[in-house]
Amino acid sequence: MNEALLALLSGSLGSVAGWTATLRESAPLLVTGLAVALAFRGGTWNIGAEGQLLAGALCATVVATRLLVEAPALLLVPAVALAGAFGGALFGALAGVLRAARGVSEVISTILLNFVASSLVALAIHGPLQEAARAYPKSDPFPSAALLPSFGRVHAGLLVALLLAVLLHALLFRTPFGFRLRAVGLAPTAARFAGISPERIAVTTLALSGALAGLAGAFEVAGVTGQLYEGLSAGTGYTAIAVALLARLQPLWVIPSALFFGALEAGAAAMQREAGVPAVVTQVVQGVVILLAALVSIRRRPGARLGARARSEAG
Repeated sequence: MNEALLALLSGSLGSVAGWTATLRESAPLLVTGLAVALAFRGGTWNIGAEGQLLAGALCATVVATRLLVEAPALLLVPAVALAGAFGGALFGALAGVLRAARGVSEVISTILLNFVASSLVALAIHGPLQEAARAYPKSDPFPSAALLPSFGRVHAGLLVALLLAVLLHALLFRTPFGFRLRAVGLAPTAARFAGISPERIAVTTLALSGALAGLAGAFEVAGVTGQLYEGLSAGTGYTAIAVALLARLQPLWVIPSALFFGALEAGAAAMQREAGVPAVVTQVVQGVVILLAALVSIRRRPGARLGARARSEAG
């Protein structure tokens, strides 16, 4: 057990290469974790960060390999990022409109849209976006002007993600829109009596949440892989739910939470290679951490404390 733990720590935090791997794994988890935290704060259960990430990666690939191939980096890099945000926002807004207009649960719609996004990526790389050589089902490599600046093997998207965490915290706790969003998340009926439209907030929140997840997809293809292919995201959007919950939906706390899960992902391979412990054990650790976080959260809820006090007094 000690040998496995040492291998895990060594592979994630014990060297420059380990820290680099941890930061690379943490970047998409940070952005998608912020996306989930924003949605949950507004009372919308966005389970579709995975599909929104893929939609963002798809739109970014279209811009980089088909529409603006010859554009300079000064134009192409922001265009790729904006295209990714647009793709994710489109999928998020669609779920929001279905909820506001037809009463469709966003839990169901966002889960189903994950499969739609995955199928669209497969269709694109087997068809109009497939590489020119037609040898493999993947897109053409991104032109160098479309790639994110990097520091060693860590791309600049990580710095953008850190800035987004600060901006999202300010948005939620320092602006009238953030107050309305949190009001709807805590008490939608009371918010409606105060003149706030829960339906409008739901559409806006899901669109913004999707834009963040789509931006994570753009960062992955423009900063890590350099091209689009099936299996681009190995469940990043689902792990982001755990990241957000462990951070208790606080944008600034999403940063260490993402680093924690990124370190687990980065150290898993070293643990399997050096200690012979299957990498899937890290997923068990993630599940235990989330379960403990959920139990602590429930115990700290005011209603739970009042109920416990009432039971003790009755007994």
